[in-house]
Amino acid sequence: MSERYGPTLAVQPSRPSAYILYFETGGNVLTAESTVALKALRTEIAERPASEVLVIGHTDRVGSVDGNDKLSLKRAELIRGVLIESGVDAGKLETIGRGERDPLVPTADEVDEPRNRRVEINVR
Repeated sequence: MSERYGPTLAVQPSRPSAYILYFETGGNVLTAESTVALKALRTEIAERPASEVLVIGHTDRVGSVDGNDKLSLKRAELIRGVLIESGVDAGKLETIGRGERDPLVPTADEVDEPRNRRVEINVR
């Protein structure tokens, strides 16, 4: 199969990949594990020069809806800035803040859930 379709398969785009980076409570400081994962993300994007990157910020349900909307966008913009400093073309990056909507772990209001304090990065 690779003999017959090798040239065609070689020009196929890479499969999309996704990363999730987690934050400490109430701010835009990455956890230690996510700092390491960010390095892997930067490497992958550098190796995929034609990539498009969607950065989506999220929060837990502690705080106001308006405050969480702003914080989620700050988190997404922080990661965007790190990627730009790493040499990623700003035109390839899109950022969105989702606030406390779309939690990974549904919780009641004012529940401090670490898995909801995140930025999702989709590389296509």
